[in-house]
This record gives sequence, structure tokens and C-alpha cells, in this order.
Amino acid sequence: MRVTMTSVATTRHPNEDFTGALPAAAVLIDGAGIPGTASICRHGVAWYANRLGGGLLGLLSLDRGLPSLLAEAIERVTDAHRDTCDVADPISPSATVAVLRLSGGLAEYLVLGDSFLVLGPAEGEPLVVSDPREVIISRSYEPAIRAAAPGSDERHRLLRDLRANRNRPGGFWLAKDDPRAADEAITGSRPISGLTGAALLSNGASRIVDRFGLTDWPGVMAVLASSGPAEIIRRVRRAEARHSVVSDDATIAYCTGLAET
Repeated sequence: MRVTMTSVATTRHPNEDFTGALPAAAVLIDGAGIPGTASICRHGVAWYANRLGGGLLGLLSLDRGLPSLLAEAIERVTDAHRDTCDVADPISPSATVAVLRLSGGLAEYLVLGDSFLVLGPAEGEPLVVSDPREVIISRSYEPAIRAAAPGSDERHRLLRDLRANRNRPGGFWLAKDDPRAADEAITGSRPISGLTGAALLSNGASRIVDRFGLTDWPGVMAVLASSGPAEIIRRVRRAEARHSVVSDDATIAYCTGLAET
């Protein structure tokens, strides 16, 4: 498998995305930064994302299911800062996860949170995998949050209520301090023989489809095949500037030659 990776940070903070690859696997981590995190964790979101991603990559050669491996990676990174940071606090570092692993003639995948994994077939529509629960729940709070004055007690209350939905039944799930979140990931597999490529995207890169509507997912795979990940991110940045939207870290891992692995 050949993997082309591009990750472009914003200018506001260190890159809180991580992507890495092995000959038969790829991982993308999108770190979640919340104001005040630095007072809870001295390491920060970028550290968490890189530590989680590197740890998960190191486990993917083991003959175990992807949720089990993600759970172990979450446990390890949590143990690495449990004694120095308040890992259980709602605003301690967390992340979304996308994983692709080729094994036994199958392309196995796992997605936790609103990162995206796209499998491109030789014929027909691509399979697009993401977890919409955080987006759905966040949208239900947006009108009230917009109506509340910035810095007001009401806005702080609404944000606390929204964050209280994290990693609980009926809410949404991310990699954070509880390895049981891995069991909530979306998983599956497809025969490698029917695939022409795969892509893992952070939600800063998926904006080309789900926020700006500049193309659809077949279009994304076509651009990746012709011009590579950097072109997708370039188009996202242009749309952000045109619409005065604050940029987010944008990361893509584009995988080809799956059948050659």
C-alpha cells in the first residue's frame, strides 16, 4: 500500500492532527481542543493526538480487532499523563480516530467521531464512513449558544451541558480517558480486491464536502487520484477565506495500491 499524507495546521496553535502509516495500515487522529484545556493538562492536545496515533500505529500489527487495539492505545496514553493531569475533566484532551488496516484480503476500518474514511470501489459509489452523533447533538445546542451573550453564565452553562454528552450513553464518543469509548466506534470491512483506493480525512479537510459543498465524495476521490491531498486542502483554505470561516487543522491520508499489499 502506498500512502500520500498532507497535514496543514492553522496559525493559531500547533497542529493538533496526526497521521501515520505502515505498509498495511494508516491512522488519522484529529485532536479536540477546548478553551481551558491547558489548565487541565500540561501536555496539550497536540501531544495527546501524537501520542495516541503513534501508540495505535505500533499496535496494528497485532492479530486483534481494531476496537481492542484502540482501547489499549487510549489506556496507554491516559496512563502516560494520569498522574500529572486531570484526565477525567470534561475539557481534558480528546480526539477523533480513523483507521484503515489491510489483513487477510480485507480492508478493515474503524471510525470514532467525526473524522471520515472513504473506500473507493472500482465501480459504483464510494463507501463513506463517519460518526454523526457529535454533529447532531451539537447542532441542537447551536441556536441557544448563538443567542447567549459571549462570556455570559448562560453560554457557559450551555457549553457545559453540551460537553456533558461526551462519552456517555445517548451522547457522542471520542478517544479521551476511557478505553470503553473504542467499543462505540463504527467498524467494518470490505474485500481489498474491489477497491481502488482509500482516504482518511480530518473534519478540517472534509469541509470540502460537508460544509462548503464544493464537490461530493466521488469528486474527492477523483481529485485525490489526479492531484493528491494538497489540492483538496488548498480548495478548503480558499473557501474558508471566501466565506470568512475560521480555519481548522486539515489532514488527509490517501492510500493506493491496496491490492499490492
